[in-house]
Amino acid sequence: MENKKKISINLTVLDSDEGNRVDQLVARQFPEYSRAHIQKWIKEGDLLVNGKKVKARQKVNSQDIIVVDFWEDTKSADLPEEIPIEIIFEDKELIVLNKPAGLVVHPGSGNNTGTLVNALLNHDESLGFLPRAGIVHRLDKDTSGLMVVSKTESSYLHLVQQLKERTVKRTYLAVVVGTPVASKTINEPIGRHPKIRTKQAVSQNGKEAITRYSLVEDFNGYSLLRVNLETGRTHQIRVHLSHMGNPIIGDPLYGNRNKFSIGTSEDTKKVISSFKRQALHAEALELIHPSSKKLISFQTEIPSDMAILIDAIQS
Repeated sequence: MENKKKISINLTVLDSDEGNRVDQLVARQFPEYSRAHIQKWIKEGDLLVNGKKVKARQKVNSQDIIVVDFWEDTKSADLPEEIPIEIIFEDKELIVLNKPAGLVVHPGSGNNTGTLVNALLNHDESLGFLPRAGIVHRLDKDTSGLMVVSKTESSYLHLVQQLKERTVKRTYLAVVVGTPVASKTINEPIGRHPKIRTKQAVSQNGKEAITRYSLVEDFNGYSLLRVNLETGRTHQIRVHLSHMGNPIIGDPLYGNRNKFSIGTSEDTKKVISSFKRQALHAEALELIHPSSKKLISFQTEIPSDMAILIDAIQS
């Protein structure tokens, strides 16, 4: 049945489970479904106990029969589109892909089509039954690099929890203006900019944001940094590096005031000015596989446009 998925559960309550709330029991017995998902079944009358509708807090008795049997509609109103994506790894639980710069992750105002979500739905239409087509974290439109996508609800819940617990390791490469100290931890809260709604800013009223970086190479007034995220605030790396006085080359929001280092040649200025995105790439990704519970890691090479930029500012 197009755009629908069969949900079928049949559970007989054991003596040891008597007195449990029905929503909690079903969540425990079927961890592949989120608590919110189960609450929705109950609210819409798709979960029955002894053939009758119930409330989430209703307690069950021994030998009660809990049944869920219906066709569930897709969560996504977005349409599949033939957009090429570079898949690094795929199994029954996960997709790891290398997002190109210029590709928007989620449809939104001004970007209703042509997004990563549309591409993923074309690759696997079953992703439409997951929140955000299985995407658990995002990259800005003009940031390239590795992303992980869940293919099942259980892996989605597992990865969301990993992000909360900070067991997902994300490593980026950034080409910045200036030469910062060799390594540093930036622990500055980030919130919405007080005057410009499209920007974020370091703000004592913001949310905790922790970024660690190390200097990879110094290019006479410009630097290649390797950056690790401990938290995942909007524009976090871009905001933190700009706040530190080392904005990312090409960053249209956070880099314009400090576009060049002192003494930059006219030729180098032309190269930097022609670089049309922030020079930021998600180089590596490490996480615990939801099924095997083993640590898995992935790495990509620096994209060609950033490699050309580095060659130019080195000379």
